[in-house]
Amino acid sequence: MSESSPRAWLLAEAPASRHQAWLGRAYRSWRLFRRNPLAMAGLSVVLALLLLAVIGPWLAPHDPVAQILDRRLLPPGTPGNLLGTDELGRDILSRLLYGARITLTIVIMVAVLVAPLGLLVGTVAGYAGGWLDTVLMRLTDIFLAFPRLILALALVAALGPGIENAVIAIALTTWPPYARIARAETLTVRGSDFIAAARLQGASPIRLVVGHVMPLCTSSVIVRVTLDMAGIILTAAGLGFLGLGAQPPSPEWGAMVASGHGVLLDHWWVATMPGLAIFVVALGFNLLGDGLRDVLDPRAGQG
Repeated sequence: MSESSPRAWLLAEAPASRHQAWLGRAYRSWRLFRRNPLAMAGLSVVLALLLLAVIGPWLAPHDPVAQILDRRLLPPGTPGNLLGTDELGRDILSRLLYGARITLTIVIMVAVLVAPLGLLVGTVAGYAGGWLDTVLMRLTDIFLAFPRLILALALVAALGPGIENAVIAIALTTWPPYARIARAETLTVRGSDFIAAARLQGASPIRLVVGHVMPLCTSSVIVRVTLDMAGIILTAAGLGFLGLGAQPPSPEWGAMVASGHGVLLDHWWVATMPGLAIFVVALGFNLLGDGLRDVLDPRAGQG
């Protein structure tokens, strides 16, 4: 009886408090999410990336930037170098483990920048309407008119190479879809009764947008952020491949692919191992995003 009581408390049809209602909703969402094996696989990949980013440096068998020229281009399976070495004798496994932290840092920094910016622009435009809506949406259209990678390349070329500038460039090219989503959500709730009631109680437009409209748009933005993680990782890897992202000898995965493409035919593992890491992590974020979309927006799953 004691084992089933927490579950019954979470699934109660008439919650006794807001806290119980929130926990019950989260529990129902988790039950729906875990029924999707692909979503669980994506969650496992993302959790593995988080774990490696935290403990990877302690698991790495070698210094990721140490050059041992007499051990250049050793194949996978070599004792002491499980995934082989690159053209400078650096251990590929160690560089992948250290590179997981760089990849996760880029993803988190971009998400922290683009989600609030897109949410703010979209909700303000949708709630205010009129000329402000027109100006903000035309600005959004200008950014949407350029291919993301091309615009990111132009911005990084102007700002200079480096991880920080790459994050700024990716963020500036990623926020417009979030603004569009937030604006669409805002337009659907702007005329709702609870908005009118809050306005009659004296709530200011800023309080209405921040306290009532933005929370309703958060779930859609979260889904979009998760789905965009794969694109962010690929864009960051593309910038690193072109030498505009992380700079040598940083063990960033895109830069590792770039360093190995010249010896790809004879020594395939140098570029293939980081390429596989990028592929697996990007696929994991896509699967996780699909699962969250089905949970947070059931209508998408029914379509």
